Amino acid sequence: MTASGTALLAATAVHLGFQATVTVLVYPALARAGADRWPEAHRAHTRAITPLVALIYGGLVAAGCWALLTGPGPWTWVALAATAAAALVTAFAAAPAHQRLGAGHDPRRIAGLLRADRARLAAALVAASAAVIATA
Repeated sequence: MTASGTALLAATAVHLGFQATVTVLVYPALARAGADRWPEAHRAHTRAITPLVALIYGGLVAAGCWALLTGPGPWTWVALAATAAAALVTAFAAAPAHQRLGAGHDPRRIAGLLRADRARLAAALVAASAAVIATA
C-alpha cells in the first residue's frame, strides 16, 4: 500500500462517513423545519456545515492530486471519478439548491436537495469502495 493510496483511502472514508451522516441525520432534520423556522434553521445549518465541507473536500482534492502524481491504477481512477461526481453534484445541484433555499422554505426545492444528497452518498460509497480495492 502506497502512502498516496492510504491518503486517498482515508479521505474517501472520511467523506463517506460525513456524507452518510448528512444524508441520514442532518438533511432530514433540516427538512423537518417548517416554513416558520426555516430561515433560522437554514442559516444555522449553513454556518455549521460550510467549514466542514471545505475541510473534507480539501482533503479529497489533496489526496486525489497526490494519487494522480503517483501513477494511479484503474481502481484509483474509479475512486477519483466517483469523488469528482460527488463534487459536481455538490457544485451544480446541492450548492445552488441551498442558495435558493436561503431565500425561503420551498418543499419542492428541499425534495430536490434530498435527491441530490442521495446521489452524493452513492458517489461517496463508490469512491470509498474503489479506494479500498485500490489499496488491497
